[in-house]
Amino acid sequence: MFAAEFEAVEGKGRRRSERAPVVLNARIGKDGLARTLCKVTDISVHGVRIQTYSALKKGATIWLTLPVIGLIAADVMWADDFLAGCQFRTPIDQTAFENLLASQVR
Repeated sequence: MFAAEFEAVEGKGRRRSERAPVVLNARIGKDGLARTLCKVTDISVHGVRIQTYSALKKGATIWLTLPVIGLIAADVMWADDFLAGCQFRTPIDQTAFENLLASQVR
């Protein structure tokens, strides 16, 4: 038998800002070239986690079109099969971020 103790980490951990869980449809690509759908599973002003239908590579730069926000450049910081964590090149404006989250409330 295996036993382990753990302590839950509260707060942001290593991140600069807390991520909010969301379910958003978005697009990867720019100007109609290589556009593909993806699903955003969490987001912060500094980054996003996405579920894709095609594999991404760590170190790649993508153009992500988000509802309310629009087109934003992001660097893939990690990728595992069809999940990826991306850091925005420029943080999202706090007001626009809050508007995006408010648009998800049903």
